[in-house]
Amino acid sequence: MDYIIKEKKDGTTVTVRMLQLKLLTMMKEIDRVCKKNDIKYFLAGGSCLGAVRHKGFIPWDDDMDIAMSRSEYKKFINALEKDLGDDYVFHCYEKNKRFPVTWPAMKIRMKNTYIKEINILLPNTCKDCDGIFIDVFIYDYMSNNKILDFPLRFANTILMPIIVFFENMGINFIPLKEIYRFNARIYGKLCRKSDYFGDELTWTFRLKNPFKYKYSDIYPIKYIEFEDTKFPVPGNYHEYLRKNYGETYMTPPKEGKRFAKHTLDINLESSEAEIIVKDDKKILRIAVLGLLLNIIAIFLRNIVSLFICPIGIALLLIGIVLYKKNKY
Repeated sequence: MDYIIKEKKDGTTVTVRMLQLKLLTMMKEIDRVCKKNDIKYFLAGGSCLGAVRHKGFIPWDDDMDIAMSRSEYKKFINALEKDLGDDYVFHCYEKNKRFPVTWPAMKIRMKNTYIKEINILLPNTCKDCDGIFIDVFIYDYMSNNKILDFPLRFANTILMPIIVFFENMGINFIPLKEIYRFNARIYGKLCRKSDYFGDELTWTFRLKNPFKYKYSDIYPIKYIEFEDTKFPVPGNYHEYLRKNYGETYMTPPKEGKRFAKHTLDINLESSEAEIIVKDDKKILRIAVLGLLLNIIAIFLRNIVSLFICPIGIALLLIGIVLYKKNKY
């Protein structure tokens, strides 16, 4: 089955498979750089699930994720500067202070292509390239003690929507971004003797029950079949996938839930956009303000929340609806 991402103005279509083949080319280049520089990485999230369940991409998946430890990530930046092919560019906060810090740590993009994500809360603020990309995530040590885990995780959970709000207003609030990143780094250092490992603390979307793995379930990594090559996955990928997707991760979802969910617009042949979007900053601000109010309501948990939460939900929904209607 061809999963269609976009029907172009000339009547031709862009399919998920067409995008996947481009991403596969990118991954082979990333794998080459990592092997040359002895950098250990692994397929993360749905990319790992695809490798295990489909021996390649999930047929309807329109993105690709990799992850590595913080120490490997530092080496990776240097390796990319030296060895990444001329057809690619990478964006990260270490090299461009405009880059969003709220997750992922890096995007590696293919030049002479174009993609616009559906996710309106994470705009591309590095304007030299809007090409298709592979996300790079940092994994770091985590505490298994909720009392030790909570303070810094709570702090970054509060900071995240504030930073996103400023990003969507076009304000690069570097001091807040530095605090956010510092919290993530110091948390990893405080937990460095822990047996647990997972997304660094710039990932704040599960305050109470973050994804957490035994370090020994991730390393040593192993290479397994992926399309016409092999890529690395966590050593105990069963436990990794079980924690992410549940015991039935080998069972695909129902057909109604099989669709590409990340892409709003795409061009695999040039860097030009086809869908023109009007100036939507005011609309984005409405949606982000709604998200911020909901976060505040969740943490207040008192009578004030009864008034804040409905307003926040309304603003978020209004912002999303207006944003979608604003395209022509």
